[in-house]
Amino acid sequence: MSDSVPDATVGDETVEVEPEQEPEYDPAAPAPLNVPRTPTGNAEVDAQLERLGDADHLATDGHLEVYEDVHRGLRDALTALDARPGPPAPSPSYDARTPSPSYGHRS
Repeated sequence: MSDSVPDATVGDETVEVEPEQEPEYDPAAPAPLNVPRTPTGNAEVDAQLERLGDADHLATDGHLEVYEDVHRGLRDALTALDARPGPPAPSPSYDARTPSPSYGHRS
């Protein structure tokens, strides 16, 4: 028996258990930026902003795919706003009409 490695009993056998290794610090490893994402009130836009968080766990070369996906989603959300029918256009005002031919010939 060793002080550095604990033992475990499995059935009638004693087995040495390796201690868990702590992950080494790697400055190039992906790390969350913890950038706050304020909700906009638009569900489509908020979903795309949350998708940006996926880049936190990827290596730098994986960021491009996430950014392009988010850009495409935001562009689609803006396009959808343009496609929605808005209020009807106001009718032309009386001043914009051309005067009738008899207008200038009053007696």
